[in-house]
Amino acid sequence: MNLKDQILSDIKAAMKAKQADKLRVLRSIKAKLMEKEISERKGGEGSLSDEQATEVLMKAAKQRKESIEQYELGGREDLADAEKEELKIIESYLPDMMDEDEIRKIARKKIEELGASEMSDMGKVMGVLMQELKGKADGSLISSVVKEELSS
Repeated sequence: MNLKDQILSDIKAAMKAKQADKLRVLRSIKAKLMEKEISERKGGEGSLSDEQATEVLMKAAKQRKESIEQYELGGREDLADAEKEELKIIESYLPDMMDEDEIRKIARKKIEELGASEMSDMGKVMGVLMQELKGKADGSLISSVVKEELSS
């Protein structure tokens, strides 16, 4: 079962179980997936691959993380907690993300392969790493690791 079908199935299950919060989150994800599907259509029917669906989910997770940060800065723990619950639901559909140590090993290897040694090489390294780690690691974590490696 692909990711989109899994989400649709879980929407039905959440309706039956009367899980209003989970249902709201899943419906918003479904809407985002449909938007992406429509934008990707070329002359008729088209469906999203699991990779494209994962991109949509990662973007939604990133938005939730940014919202949590803003709510916490503003002292709105109630709203931050609600966003954290939504984030848990979204992350349950995402593949396990790589940790910092795994990213660091790959980043060091790529920096060595590309002969990068200065911060001005960051764009070159990031381009390669983002393609390689797409859907497997958080972009902001990759960026911070590459900055650390190039500045040391």
